[in-house]
Amino acid sequence: MTKRILIVRTSSLGDLVHMLPAISDIARHVPGAKIDWLVEESFAEIPAWHPAVHEVIPVAHRRWRKSWWSAQTRAERAALRKNLDARQYDVVLDMQALMKSVWLVRQTHGTRHGLNRKSAREPLASFFYDVKHSVEFWQPAVIRQRKLAASVFNYTFSGEPDFGLQQFTDGKEIQPYAVIMPSASRDDKLWPTDDWQIVFQFLTEQGLALQLLAGNPTETSRAQALIQGLPNAQVLPRMTLTEIARRLAQARIMVGLDSGLTHLSAGLGRPTIGIYKASTPVRTPLQGGGYTASLGERGHAPSAQTVLSAMQQALASELV
Repeated sequence: MTKRILIVRTSSLGDLVHMLPAISDIARHVPGAKIDWLVEESFAEIPAWHPAVHEVIPVAHRRWRKSWWSAQTRAERAALRKNLDARQYDVVLDMQALMKSVWLVRQTHGTRHGLNRKSAREPLASFFYDVKHSVEFWQPAVIRQRKLAASVFNYTFSGEPDFGLQQFTDGKEIQPYAVIMPSASRDDKLWPTDDWQIVFQFLTEQGLALQLLAGNPTETSRAQALIQGLPNAQVLPRMTLTEIARRLAQARIMVGLDSGLTHLSAGLGRPTIGIYKASTPVRTPLQGGGYTASLGERGHAPSAQTVLSAMQQALASELV
């Protein structure tokens, strides 16, 4: 019997990557699962990557809130409401537990599941669920999402997380380049220029070209300044998430700040070094099938030597 499931998790990039193993678990343990996913339009590619996701339903909350009462926004919100109203689900699972996700959950039809008051980031959200689940807050995000899904569907998961990204990795050959993500959503996450130069020198000595990611003009300018004078380095043009995933999947190594793309690299199974400075890796460590190192802590950036040591281990891990 088909079990219709709606996943509500709209953002952000890294959080959506952390969700993917839970989707694999559901597909593995729930016979007849037909999974739809409600997601922010700018990240709609991510759930579409997973072979177990039947339909992706985009929501444009980030764009709508800039002009909430405009005619276009009201028409788009009405269209989404009509779309959701026409659907009946066996389980509606809010894996975000925020009031902005509750706003969407309340427009759905089905038994609504979410975190209880002590487990939710915004406790008020728990009052809007039919069934509430307890999941310890201070644990890695991937494990937390897997535990929530297991609690909802009454199964026990095991094994390493499966991100369902085989379309990018199966049959692909690794290329002699390193992907670098030197930018982040906040300036307090940035790492010193001198430390990046040490990293670049090491990677160049390993015979690797440097490919830097940048998502906007400010990030592009910063990245270009970092590689000035380095002949084996380039700032990649702005790409879709799918194009970035393909690039990451064939990288020899990835080094990045605590950003969604760094977590995506880890999920793709590539050796990945994450540099944490304004956030803690306790809740969002890098996880994946390859070597990962989540270095630093809120208020304490890792030294260049610490990152160098991790890169040496990462590159050696591929030779074992």
